[in-house]
Amino acid sequence: MRLSVLTFARCPISPTLYPLFSITYPLTMTTRILYCRLPCNPIFPIGVVYLSDHVHKQFPHVEQRIFDLGTVPPLDYGKALDEAIDKFQPDLLVYSWRDIQIYAPVGGRGGNPLQNSFEIFYDRNPLKKLHGAIGGVRMLTSHYTELWRNMSLIKRGLKRAKRHNPNAQLVVGGGAVSVFYEQLAKSLPKGAIVSIGEGEVLLEKIIRSEDLTNERCYVVGTAPRKGLVHEPPTSIEKTACNYDYIETIWPEFSYYLQDRDFYVGVQTKRGCPHNCCYCVYTVIEGKQVRINPADEVVAEMRQLYDRGIRNFWFTDAQFIPARRYIDDAIELLQKIVASGMTDIKWAAYIRADNLTPELCDLMVKTGMNYFEIGITSGSQELVRKMRMGYNLRTVLQNCRDLKAAGFEDMVSINYSFNVIDERFETIRQTIAYHREMEKIFGADKVEPAIFFIGLQPHTHLEEYAFKNDVIKPGYNPMSHMPWVAKKLLWNPEPLGSFFGEVCLQAFRDNPNDFGREVMNILEARLGKSALEEALTAPVEVKQLTKV
Repeated sequence: MRLSVLTFARCPISPTLYPLFSITYPLTMTTRILYCRLPCNPIFPIGVVYLSDHVHKQFPHVEQRIFDLGTVPPLDYGKALDEAIDKFQPDLLVYSWRDIQIYAPVGGRGGNPLQNSFEIFYDRNPLKKLHGAIGGVRMLTSHYTELWRNMSLIKRGLKRAKRHNPNAQLVVGGGAVSVFYEQLAKSLPKGAIVSIGEGEVLLEKIIRSEDLTNERCYVVGTAPRKGLVHEPPTSIEKTACNYDYIETIWPEFSYYLQDRDFYVGVQTKRGCPHNCCYCVYTVIEGKQVRINPADEVVAEMRQLYDRGIRNFWFTDAQFIPARRYIDDAIELLQKIVASGMTDIKWAAYIRADNLTPELCDLMVKTGMNYFEIGITSGSQELVRKMRMGYNLRTVLQNCRDLKAAGFEDMVSINYSFNVIDERFETIRQTIAYHREMEKIFGADKVEPAIFFIGLQPHTHLEEYAFKNDVIKPGYNPMSHMPWVAKKLLWNPEPLGSFFGEVCLQAFRDNPNDFGREVMNILEARLGKSALEEALTAPVEVKQLTKV
């Protein structure tokens, strides 16, 4: 989940009193679980697929169904949910809530959220400000309508399930819940279990009627433990998803097989060891990287391949998170080659500083046709200050190796301007770095994705904002009122107005190629540095104060 901004029981379950030291549900046996994936963009719902697969392997007697509202027309949400619950009559409802944020690079809810915001905050033309305000009202209306709608669907589903089983219980999880679990609890039904991060072990304990106190969850009506989201997840042994079984419990599965250009998610590992200041991946998934066995990953891909899927997205936080995992990536790609799946395409989010010539050859040979690099800045100084752990010089050399191996497809490079200590000098360095990437791959193959990092709960950036009085403890990170959104959309002065003007000009001049236009405007206004300046960041030596 990359949450940068510009822009994741026929027998009853009856809750008892929840003492502070214990969370226990007295179950006779959980026998019917309905997974409801709340509406979101058309992305393969790998979370509920993996959850239901895991439960089936541990508890073959438990009946399960997946109900995906992402495949239902909006006007039919309520009716379709009622029908699914009436037909299956679950003891346990598990809701997956993926999306909450409304900021996106282009085409967000109700229009372009960034453009609306920047017109309001930075445009000098009163008519443009009015245009942005109208668009902003539409955006806010859409956002809060979606929040209300999802909460209503959760409550409606529980109420409906209780018609068939008065003690039916509710679990709510997913990417959005993991980030905003403290805020969402105010609106969720009392007694609901709020799951943070991975849910496999939590569901095991619910089914077995075991104590949940040590799980990354809490019950609505009781306060979550302080720092709950920072607790490490429990490792599980991941095996290939059984899609023969998934197909029997998910009527909408074929929806994702119709479009041959659609990328279907496959996970090769969980966790991220890095400390990037704005990212919540390392918080939600934990810093311990847990590798899925290569044979199991290939077996899972083969099942999808045999159903006609040729495009795969490796959904890891990072496909190669650190150098010590290079051998694992090599093993996986070698086994893909040996599998005979020679006509596949795949994509991933990759730390390009961890590539090797052997990996580059295997990536090309196995069909990688797109990848993303989240370097955030082309200035080594700022990369260091954001705790990203990148060596930009190494990234360049590894990209040259990838090109030499025959890579001829697209690469998306994420840049987040106006980060901590950004100035004109570092902007010029980023431009120089980007132009070098264009020399390597070709300007038409390098897509700059311009982000403004979002101020997210539970991150180092949030701590920085507290210490520097940007926001106050107790703020609402889900609020999108203009006076809050301007702080959460990280674009502080003195460069905030400058970037506002640049982005507004790019929206006017070339909205269909926004990222490249931003780079062109910045270079026209500021020029670019020598490449060596971008790659060099002397370590500051602080003088010790004599006592």
